[in-house]
Amino acid sequence: MNYLDSLGDGWTIYLWLVVGALIIAASIYGIRWASRNEQFDEDIKYLVFTESDKDKMTPEEFSKSRQVLTQQEASRERVLKEQQDKERNQAA
Repeated sequence: MNYLDSLGDGWTIYLWLVVGALIIAASIYGIRWASRNEQFDEDIKYLVFTESDKDKMTPEEFSKSRQVLTQQEASRERVLKEQQDKERNQAA
């Protein structure tokens, strides 16, 4: 604690600036990761619906939910295939 007392007045602002810069960098990294991993999809809300919800939805909404489900399943298959290919390449 003696070292911190010997620094004088005004040193804490620099600590706050560094911490703030780290928070901003982490936020930018998180947003970039989310963008690359299809996390900003407005239609994701349709994935919670099942066939039993058909009577509670308009025909357009139900059709949209089935379309989104099909797209998400295709995306999942693509990602799993890419992971398998990557694992095979690393093992070879």
